[in-house]
Amino acid sequence: MAIGDWFEVPDCTDLYYVDVGAYGIPRYGTVYVVDAERPAVVDTGLGRNRQYVYDLLDHLGTEPAYVVPTHAHLDHAGGAGYLAERYPEAAVLTPERAVEHLVDPSRLVAGTKAAVEDQWKYYDEPVPVPEARIRGLTDGDEIDLGDRSLHVHHAPGHAPHHCFLHDDGDDVVFTADAAGIYVPETDEVRPTSPPAQFHLEKCLADADAIADLDPAVLCYGHFGSRPYEDGTMDAYKRTLVEWVEAVRAKRADLPDDDAVVEYFMDHTDMVEIWGTEKARAEDRLNTKGVLGYLDYVAREE
Repeated sequence: MAIGDWFEVPDCTDLYYVDVGAYGIPRYGTVYVVDAERPAVVDTGLGRNRQYVYDLLDHLGTEPAYVVPTHAHLDHAGGAGYLAERYPEAAVLTPERAVEHLVDPSRLVAGTKAAVEDQWKYYDEPVPVPEARIRGLTDGDEIDLGDRSLHVHHAPGHAPHHCFLHDDGDDVVFTADAAGIYVPETDEVRPTSPPAQFHLEKCLADADAIADLDPAVLCYGHFGSRPYEDGTMDAYKRTLVEWVEAVRAKRADLPDDDAVVEYFMDHTDMVEIWGTEKARAEDRLNTKGVLGYLDYVAREE
């Protein structure tokens, strides 16, 4: 398997994903195509490797009716403007709070550069989505694809502009980042807790919302699909709680937050799988997100 390869989602009908290789890591960026009567692209990758998405659509002989970024973070929405340019009949559908960031990405770009630091080299500058081409989604909305529908579930734990989608045709949940990051090499799910608006309790509620649906398949925003099993979301909830508590405990032990971030970067266990650069960058981002959440909780108290 290599970056650019595409796959059929097992036990599903006309559902595919392509590996756009975010950050140079095979399968880290996953873009889905639902080849329904009115086809949809779910998430869009960073934008840099958008040709791989075009290649899958060309192979299928289809053009999307909808481009659906699950949230504004650029590893999921960075290609939205490019897809809108290439497919002028497609409507861009994204959570209401993400709309302004895709129409005018300037603040989003500035925030992303500050958050990802030298990882910005893996991004392309996003192309703005024309305001007339984009529509905001709210909790409970339905995207009619003709032979199936995508049901929108607001999932603000990861970010206020974040949702996951339930495909009622094959009973699939497109998790975005509401179910963590699936790591096929170890068959585990890792937390994703980016700054600046990660919120533990809301993440736990989002995980419960997925469990309540009891879907057949989870289509992760990173590293593809896997069958859903009882207990999957409970395990992820434990992972989240343990991660937040680990950061909380280390903050109590070390002199400042910079030391806390450096500690988790130095002790990442993902180097053999993702390489030193991405493994350290991932832990830096996730640690900063938890520290921001702990500050928020302290202020609220």
